[in-house]
Amino acid sequence: MNRKWNKSLLLLLAVLLSLSTRAQEPIKLAVAGVTHGHISFILGRPDKGDFQLVGVCDSNQELVQKLATQYDFSDHLIYADLEKMLEETKPQAVVAFGSIYDHLAVVEACAPRGIHVMVEKPLAVSKEHAHRMADLAQKYQIHLLTNYETSWYPTTTYSFDLVHQQDFVGPIRKVVVHDGHQGPQEIGCDPYFLEWLTDPVLNGGGALIDFGCYGANLMTALTKGEKPLSVSAVTRQFKPEIYPEVDDDATIIVSYPGSQCIIQASWNWPFNRKDMEIYGVSGYIKADNNQDMRIRGKDIQQEKKLKVLAEDVDVYTDPFDYFSDVIHGKIDVEPFGVYSLENNVRVVEILDAARTSAKKGKAIYFD
Repeated sequence: MNRKWNKSLLLLLAVLLSLSTRAQEPIKLAVAGVTHGHISFILGRPDKGDFQLVGVCDSNQELVQKLATQYDFSDHLIYADLEKMLEETKPQAVVAFGSIYDHLAVVEACAPRGIHVMVEKPLAVSKEHAHRMADLAQKYQIHLLTNYETSWYPTTTYSFDLVHQQDFVGPIRKVVVHDGHQGPQEIGCDPYFLEWLTDPVLNGGGALIDFGCYGANLMTALTKGEKPLSVSAVTRQFKPEIYPEVDDDATIIVSYPGSQCIIQASWNWPFNRKDMEIYGVSGYIKADNNQDMRIRGKDIQQEKKLKVLAEDVDVYTDPFDYFSDVIHGKIDVEPFGVYSLENNVRVVEILDAARTSAKKGKAIYFD
């Protein structure tokens, strides 16, 4: 009897070990598009054993070959046609590093095949694209995530904790978000990236889209998906000689029943910046960058400076670690969290309304 029990126990352990090993096998990953300046995020990422690169696709074969040399991947991984790459390599996941306009085509190709997708911010160029992508993701039960740099910031995670868990500021009344830099050409973006980043169709706009999305993403997470009442925006072209087709500066005001978000997105800042100010009834939080914060509240009468490191909070500093753990089922995507589909559809709706507001010179009300 004991011998039988021991045999059954050993068999069970072997099965569990096999399942555990299988769950940790590298995810077969393909790259759709390489013209985004952030392509180094994935191609230059140290091999952690969580992903196996099986294909890299872009119509610009000259650029792909250049990247193959730079990042030392084999020519046999290179494809010019997305459908062919997906059919031949059968990836489990795809990351999109082409134009924002191309995100829809990537999801249309991947979703029916059950392939999970992560795109660079924002999710889509328009609410029509965003809704189509969301419908496909839900129909075929794939994860569709959007990656923002501020999602990796320890200060972002701690700010959310102060607001949602500690009620440090009380009800939110105003959030101000500044994002941008001196301009994509000024900071040295390569011509492949500039070609679509400054195109009103392929990018959906200029600074309004490129950097307005951060504030919309953060505010949607802070309000846990509360629907705005209206969106008002003013865009400018301070440098038409450099960016003749798109705006290079945008101010967006998103109004909610009890609060307001002011998003200042620009290619005209004197330096790179990604910072957020949260003002509530009883305090404020100022996240100056990824690690430095200032807070003041009921029990902190003098402004207090904080240094928040990754080890101090529960944050994924590598978006692909997050993507891997979501695919493996180790974590659930938080509803209206910064990576979530619900959040990023709302982001595109806000940007769409902002673009319309700037053109028409009036507030756009949400239905």
